[in-house]
Amino acid sequence: MPYCTTCGSEIADSSRFCARCGSALGSAPPPQAAYTPQVAEPLDYTIQGDNLQVARLRLRPGQEIFAEAGKMVYKTPSVQWESRMTGESIGQKIWGAVKRKLMGESLFWTYFRATAAGEVGFAGSYPGRIQAFDLQAGQSVLVQRDSFVCAQTPATVNIAFVKKLGAGFFGGEGFILEKITGPGVAFIHAGGDFIEFTLAAGESLQVDTGCIVAFDEGVDYDIQFAGSIKTAIFGGEGLFLATLRGPGRVIIQSMTLEKLRRELAPTRTGGDERNPLESLGGFFSSED
Repeated sequence: MPYCTTCGSEIADSSRFCARCGSALGSAPPPQAAYTPQVAEPLDYTIQGDNLQVARLRLRPGQEIFAEAGKMVYKTPSVQWESRMTGESIGQKIWGAVKRKLMGESLFWTYFRATAAGEVGFAGSYPGRIQAFDLQAGQSVLVQRDSFVCAQTPATVNIAFVKKLGAGFFGGEGFILEKITGPGVAFIHAGGDFIEFTLAAGESLQVDTGCIVAFDEGVDYDIQFAGSIKTAIFGGEGLFLATLRGPGRVIIQSMTLEKLRRELAPTRTGGDERNPLESLGGFFSSED
């Protein structure tokens, strides 16, 4: 007795179709649809300036980006904008707002959509540089909290918790980082100038706490005591150093916001290290 080539059921000799699945006898099983990874439309942009940089994004008709509130510098009339929360349900919108607050960002994203060819510009809130990440589908980068500027709509920005307790308490970045996942181009801002390293597997780099701008998801992040007691007390660099271990890309900054605040307020004492309460992510001290 013959069998159906689609579902494997027994069929009568005189049958032209399978009584179970309805497939025509002698026909090959339907091919399965191939998985097509999500891709983002190419983004035309330039980063202009030195230590007060502006990201100039030239949008095609229908192209959309989202940004942190207050980062826009200018836009052409053909670029429409609106503020909205992310998520489908009320619960998702509220939870998304809570996560953005923990990350030091605003409660709402601002979305910019071009009805015709147009341009929109973004900048940071203090002297520094802008870094662009061209992320593929599923590719992620971890960045310091409160550094996100804007990204293409397919990209997502989520909260990322430091996995190790010591790194959260003494690492200068707190327990909370931001995780940006592709596809799409995303832009961040941090202080001073940037120095970039590409660490091989097992290769490590010790960085002043708070100076880390971004690193690949595969880079290990931990904290180590800064040598002897004498060096820790009189070296002026604090008690701990952040240790990054490859493989992966690491970007650090020459000027932290804490250092800038300290220089602008000479009567304020203390370095870049955060105390345990501040390390919880700065939730209660956020200006948003």
